[in-house]
Amino acid sequence: MQQRRSNRRRQPAKPKICRFCEAKVTYIDFKDAEILAKFQTEKGKITPRRITGTCPDHQKMLCEAIKRARVLSLVY
Repeated sequence: MQQRRSNRRRQPAKPKICRFCEAKVTYIDFKDAEILAKFQTEKGKITPRRITGTCPDHQKMLCEAIKRARVLSLVY
C-alpha cells in the first residue's frame, strides 16, 4: 500500500540577503581565494544564486572572479 504524506504545511522560506550588498562591495577581487572558495562546491562548481542568495549583479562578478582565479590556479 502507498503511504500518504502527512498534511504538514511548509513554512514560508526566509528571504536570502546578498552578503555583498550588505557589506556594500562594489568589486569582487579574484585574488581573494578564501571568499571565492565559499561559493564553490567540493568539485569546483560555482554555486547558483538560488542557493547562495546573492543578487544578480554580484553573482556575475563572482562568476567572473572565480573563472579568472581558475586560470591563475588560485582556486580549483
